[in-house]
Amino acid sequence: MGGGGRSSRLEPMKVARLHGVTDVRVSEEPAPQPGPDESLVRVSAVGICGSDLHWFTAGTIGDAALDRPLVLGHEIGGVVEGGPLDGRRVAVDPNRACGVCETCLEGHRNMCPHVRFAGHGHNDGGMRELMAWPTALLNPVPDALSDADVAMLEPLGVALHALDLGKPRVGWTVVVVGAGPIGLCAVQLARVAGAGRVIAVEPLEHRRAAAAALGADVVLDPGDPDLLARLADATAGRGADLALEIAGTDDAVRIACEAVRPAATVVLAGIPDEDRTTFPASTARRKGLTLRLSRRMGEVYPRATALVADGAVDVRAVVSHTFGIDRAGEAFAVAAARTGHKVVVTPGASAAPGTPGAPGAVTA
Repeated sequence: MGGGGRSSRLEPMKVARLHGVTDVRVSEEPAPQPGPDESLVRVSAVGICGSDLHWFTAGTIGDAALDRPLVLGHEIGGVVEGGPLDGRRVAVDPNRACGVCETCLEGHRNMCPHVRFAGHGHNDGGMRELMAWPTALLNPVPDALSDADVAMLEPLGVALHALDLGKPRVGWTVVVVGAGPIGLCAVQLARVAGAGRVIAVEPLEHRRAAAAALGADVVLDPGDPDLLARLADATAGRGADLALEIAGTDDAVRIACEAVRPAATVVLAGIPDEDRTTFPASTARRKGLTLRLSRRMGEVYPRATALVADGAVDVRAVVSHTFGIDRAGEAFAVAAARTGHKVVVTPGASAAPGTPGAPGAVTA
């Protein structure tokens, strides 16, 4: 593998860049040269995240706007070519924090104000065959994990960080509002954390079915005019102990606030289309709710990896579609249509468009 790594640096590589709204173009570029303390990674799988879809459909996310062709993708797995981890399969931590600011030194690397995040702003991500990345941010994974499993460790980590912020207790009732890929991970994590009851609220029927299959005791449609009554029934009139909002809409935030009991915690992990979130102040104030905002993830890769390797969380079932890099534009369109669950692109291999991501995948 080491010799292959040296020769690959002389090869052109395929890259998928976003040039404008919905404009993904695949071309060849020179392979990167690793810098000091970096390693070359041959990307085997990269997931398309909801934040990638903000870039794809709007050309913006939060206060950042596309001003140059950008390689998207921060849910990345691959194989190291050369260097101290030569030949190792790894999950790529996309968060290049500075490591020396007050925020980093206090242990909040995910909130570093100087961060360079893969697939964001001027920082190219993983939608390419090869990438050079800091060796310290490459997390070795067991061979039992599939390539798609490895890419799923990042969204699983986001869900794990959000749940951590809620400080769940054994026996609690947990509501997950939004059953996209991260929400489906959160449903499973709540169960692993000892939740007595897990309730999922999701508008899309196929995602409600997936939430039920992956451990939700109750699944509800936010469009149901009797939603509040059904939430009350599901919590015996008491309200949930914790709500995780992973949809990024004001309606989801409202439902999360209404679903919980007084003095509960609501964790906001969704990213809104506009750079603004609102919530019903009277409900939150009268209940004395604690609102916590979740950004990306903390240092959770070892825990996320162990949860998947031990079979406690099934990320493979969350992957519904796999595409080769030549079909990257189609992959983004499928992800944006939300007809499935997680869409994965495999830069290092050919995959027929639209094929299930893994045996047993939950499909529409």
